[in-house]
Amino acid sequence: MPNIFLSPSTQEYNEYITGGNEEYYTNLIADAMEPYLRASGITFTRNDPALTVGGSVSASNAGNYDLHLAIHSNASPPALSGRVQGTDVYYYPTSTRGQRAAEIIAENIETIYPYPELVGTVASNQLYELNNTRAPAVLVELAYHDNWEDANWIINNIDLIAQTLVRALTEYFGIPFNIPEPA
Repeated sequence: MPNIFLSPSTQEYNEYITGGNEEYYTNLIADAMEPYLRASGITFTRNDPALTVGGSVSASNAGNYDLHLAIHSNASPPALSGRVQGTDVYYYPTSTRGQRAAEIIAENIETIYPYPELVGTVASNQLYELNNTRAPAVLVELAYHDNWEDANWIINNIDLIAQTLVRALTEYFGIPFNIPEPA
């Protein structure tokens, strides 16, 4: 059974243009992922939203995980505030498993994001969660929270995003994607 560390953002100070913040919405997505993960046979541990990114990485490194999945939303540089859109899926440059997971996640996000041509993968050694986790790591910047359309896309598609991320994980692990049974 695959085992992941699920790390939604702990950055409550990153405000959405529509109200709310990055920590709030990425944790809603992680909450929505849980039943799909269970139904699909993927075990998981969640980070504690009260921790810093360093605390999340330490918690991940304390376990034995097949993948570390960080979920975030992005912000444009100040000069471009509100004008940038898209999804970036980051992985550590020398991690072949991280790259493969990032590519699968990006391919799946392309099927639901309004502008699939703006979805891509990025190799980076500049992100703490990629540089310092023992497990292969992927950091998904779902969309730009300073862009009105992107922020609304996240807010209005919590469950669809959750399903899509879990579907990508099942593809990565080579297992079936299952819809949870009604309660």
